[in-house]
Amino acid sequence: MTAGDPPIGVLCLETIFTKIPGHIRNPSTFDFPVLYQVVEGATADRVVTQGDPRLIEPFCQAAADLQARGAAAITSGCGFLVLFQAELAAAVSIPVFASSLVQLPMVHRMLQPQQKVGLLVANQTALTTRHLAAIGAQDVPVGIAGMQDQREFREVMLQGQRAELDVDQLEREVLSVVAGLANDHADLGALVIECTDLVPFAQPIQQRLGLPVFDIVTLTTMVHATLCRHRYS
Repeated sequence: MTAGDPPIGVLCLETIFTKIPGHIRNPSTFDFPVLYQVVEGATADRVVTQGDPRLIEPFCQAAADLQARGAAAITSGCGFLVLFQAELAAAVSIPVFASSLVQLPMVHRMLQPQQKVGLLVANQTALTTRHLAAIGAQDVPVGIAGMQDQREFREVMLQGQRAELDVDQLEREVLSVVAGLANDHADLGALVIECTDLVPFAQPIQQRLGLPVFDIVTLTTMVHATLCRHRYS
């Protein structure tokens, strides 16, 4: 981290569980400054399951607050906020990438025509064509797997029953779901992790799949790099 390093702002859901290294809400994940803004009332249920449009205004206000605090770009702690991408981008005068899913069209273009992009999401049943259409990805061939039926993930992340997280158990759940995704879709060419809570397991996921893995941390790191270019010697 250097003096004058531009900070990235992060719009955060109202959650209680511990954010481990690799999570976008753990500052140790990045080697540049990050600003956090929690949106009160933005629970996982309202954002992921309901896609509650009443949250657009408070999220846009939070984005404006992050810009006022000095954020050079804004992202979020939940990929399902892709539904609000257009409104958030219009609310501020700095770049906004509300979800790792904004990478989906780009990743698709990198692959062979017959290949699919894998999506690892928090709740497969809640992901709709509206989410993909919000970033022009409704026609991208995808293979989707969700974590909604995994006990540790469901109780801690989706239902907020407790703050304590069994990291080893969650990793086992993640790898089980990823194995199922790979078995169901032999034509995957890459994976995009929608859920920010699963990014800490990107390395074992990649080890299991043997494919490029994209997520909100890879995207945030790339955007930050565009904001602090240096002269080549």
